[in-house]
Amino acid sequence: MVVDKTELNRTLSPKLVDARVAQVFNTFKEVLVTSSFGTTSAVLLHIISRVKPGYPVCFIDTGYHFEETLAYKKQLTELLDLNVISLRPDRSKHQETREKELWLSDPDQCCDINKVQPIQDLKSKYKIWMSGLIGFQNQYRRNLNIVTEKTEMLRCYPLIDWNKGMVDEYMEVYGLPRNPLEEQGYSSIGCTHCTMPGRGREGRWSEDMKTECGLHR
Repeated sequence: MVVDKTELNRTLSPKLVDARVAQVFNTFKEVLVTSSFGTTSAVLLHIISRVKPGYPVCFIDTGYHFEETLAYKKQLTELLDLNVISLRPDRSKHQETREKELWLSDPDQCCDINKVQPIQDLKSKYKIWMSGLIGFQNQYRRNLNIVTEKTEMLRCYPLIDWNKGMVDEYMEVYGLPRNPLEEQGYSSIGCTHCTMPGRGREGRWSEDMKTECGLHR
């Protein structure tokens, strides 16, 4: 199937997010959906649970998540009756990153092994990948369209034009629980050794020029 991403963006732009998500599912036979169960993840997960109940949601379990994130994942999974599939890195490669503390010397390689590679084979089975990136989180994300064409597939970001106020309002209206790390000042949450409290994504790789793990590049 050949999809005109410009036309798709045009038709998606004026729609409510629920309608955007529904249109993508109606346009594509299979959609790869992922979630990090971070501070804004509940919004897209709640929408998917209503638009496409029981649809598989992939979670990349790097082996370095905060215990709070794993507990939040369990909470949302039960609350929204989600079908979560955990993807894990190669065991020996992961162990090597742990032994060498690779996040200190080569964070890009550490992310590649523990985040990018676990989903690589799965990506080949889909034409489009949906995730909950939001534009206010950093400059790179602000420049993305709802549907963006990458080398290997289309990417869909239904919430990309939302702001923090919209996220907060949605979660309050629907009574969605927050990631407990927010109360400790974390706005964006990844692995324990590369995440600190901070606004937007300023707490991610704060001592490095790195701004993205590589999944969404």
